[in-house]
Amino acid sequence: MSDENSLNHTKWECKYHVVWIPKYRQKVLFGRIRAYLGAELKRLARNYECEILEGHTLPDHVHILIAIPPKISVSNAIGYIKGKSAIYIARRFRGKERNFTGQKFWARGYYVSTVGRDEQAVREYIKHQEDEDKQLDLLER
Repeated sequence: MSDENSLNHTKWECKYHVVWIPKYRQKVLFGRIRAYLGAELKRLARNYECEILEGHTLPDHVHILIAIPPKISVSNAIGYIKGKSAIYIARRFRGKERNFTGQKFWARGYYVSTVGRDEQAVREYIKHQEDEDKQLDLLER
């Protein structure tokens, strides 16, 4: 997507910084799957007419910078991505073929903020988040 996207009668630039966590912050399980998750999240976003511009999976949470068209609500887009990625995780890493009732991987909710003209600052924050988390862990010890 370019900086200025268009629909039939609309020019738009809607970018959001979104963060969410696995249920109970499951670091052990999440550590094994985070290498595969990025490509799957990008694929799911494209299926929903969105684009993940920047993203980083950390041991206990996910940060993304996502462009969502104005015809799609943020909650619908993130709900779709989280729901379908939970099914992907259940099938690929937990050996489930079907019947996902009650099998939730992600915690309810997420953090979202609009990016506006601070896109470069948000991209840098997402890229360096893991380094900052490691420094905080060292200070807490």
